[in-house]
Amino acid sequence: MSKDQFIKELSALLKELSTKEKQDVLSDYEEHFQFGMEEGKTENEIADSLGSPKVLAKEILANYYLENAKDAQTAGNVMRAVWAVIGLSFFNIIIVLGPFIGLVAVILAGWAVSIAGISTPLLTLLNNLFGSSFDFFEWFLSFAYCGAGLLLFVGMQWITKWFIRGFIRYISFNSALVKGGIK
Repeated sequence: MSKDQFIKELSALLKELSTKEKQDVLSDYEEHFQFGMEEGKTENEIADSLGSPKVLAKEILANYYLENAKDAQTAGNVMRAVWAVIGLSFFNIIIVLGPFIGLVAVILAGWAVSIAGISTPLLTLLNNLFGSSFDFFEWFLSFAYCGAGLLLFVGMQWITKWFIRGFIRYISFNSALVKGGIK
């Protein structure tokens, strides 16, 4: 593969990067070709030594999304990082996606329970207005559930932040492991 073909294919695969970052990456690979040609290598030899543009693009995008997730820990950035790391290796479907789905389910269940607890006084009021007779014990329980729901709500904020930070570290470790960076 010639230098132009390699750079063109890599450029097409990196369309998700910003223009500046894409140009930085492409200029690095153009320098690889320049240094290789100064050493007497052909463009095909240099391209073969660099590897497949598809594999390189997956690694570059995984690093890009991981850095974005570390900088701005939003759900969208974490999801993009997870999918990019999964794309590095088929084995990652089990190693990354399985724990991610399980932990997200636990987090969502915690949020649902906290919101349900907070809403019990309103549900008790509706029940008393349209259904059964007034009962002090029901009101006592609804306020107890509301208090527990509020405590869980605050706890879920901390748990969610901890989960995002921990999972970003986990997928960073997994990415480095797949690329052979851990020794």
